[in-house]
Amino acid sequence: MAEVDGGFRTLDEQSLIDYISATPAVSSRLGNDLEGISVKEVGDGNLNFVYIVSNSSGGSVVIKQAIPYIRCIGESWPMTKERAYFEALTLREHGRLCTAHVPEVYNFDRNLSLIAMRYVEPPHIILRKGLIAGIEYPLLAEHMSEYMARTLFFTSLLFRSTTEHKREVANYCGNVELCRLTEQVVFSDPYKVSQYNRTSPYLDHDAEIVREDDILKLEVAGLKSMFCERSQALIHGDLHTGSVMVTTESTQVIDPEFAFYGPMGFDIGAFVGNLILAFFSQDGHTDGGKDRIAYKEWILKTIEDTWNLFHKKFICLWNENRDVGEAYLVDVYKKPELLLLVQGKYMKDLFHDSLGFGAAKMIRRIVGVAHVEDFES
Repeated sequence: MAEVDGGFRTLDEQSLIDYISATPAVSSRLGNDLEGISVKEVGDGNLNFVYIVSNSSGGSVVIKQAIPYIRCIGESWPMTKERAYFEALTLREHGRLCTAHVPEVYNFDRNLSLIAMRYVEPPHIILRKGLIAGIEYPLLAEHMSEYMARTLFFTSLLFRSTTEHKREVANYCGNVELCRLTEQVVFSDPYKVSQYNRTSPYLDHDAEIVREDDILKLEVAGLKSMFCERSQALIHGDLHTGSVMVTTESTQVIDPEFAFYGPMGFDIGAFVGNLILAFFSQDGHTDGGKDRIAYKEWILKTIEDTWNLFHKKFICLWNENRDVGEAYLVDVYKKPELLLLVQGKYMKDLFHDSLGFGAAKMIRRIVGVAHVEDFES
């Protein structure tokens, strides 16, 4: 897909206000009240600029702009702005499938690579920060299993015809640069000497052990092959604990700019793997002599519940829609005992994929370019 360059410029606080005033789809979300408007840049990720825009009458909106390079590296690592197009597309599709857990998109400006969306207001915080703070989220497993079950099932051949599926796969083939970034930082760089890996001085020995582990590299090669070749469902593509905003009662999934049609286990593994990273970091976050043994047990229970609830919900969706998709035609798999065998194998394979991808995501967060705040703090 050709990148759209016409009229692109990186907005700052003042030019953003000018843009909003000239864009009714956005200004209307502020009640067309631009008096006392404030703009705060809050992007703490690796790629984009993110602004919270609010006014004196209580209106608010989030503006996210993709820039033509990786923000945490600089202009020496160029990156397509078209990632914003795929993020907006996915937010709308996943929002349609799971309205309760995906923020609404108000407007997308392709020339500016700019998304205006609902402000996920306080007390929502990034899940990773909540895990560092030791906060329990009793509905997290329920909500994330719902999000993953619905977005993965309804974009797969278990629900769609092969014609529909191939058309949607083709729509996302243009997100190749983000896929290649994942291929590099997850499946390649951690297993070789790379200028982008961050290990010195304390992790150099561990990184060398990873680089010399041939059995591990054989397994990672299989995972990379699956990531590149298997168009199983529309996956978020970067579903770590920094891409989820939470309260004790609400869960919102954000930042699907890495979305494409890939293996379902990549999303499940990313989420579970980051929970495991959070588990192992907890002893470093104890304060005032208070241990986090009970909290670590809650994390483990959340991991268990996430998979078990996902499994239950996914199978329920399959049973409710078994005469719709073309993966397993009902006329072929009409015997109940055969369907049970098919479902059992499908879920066992998906669990295996999820564990593999989760492990790869953990490794890259330790010896790769982008570490996690759980450990860094």
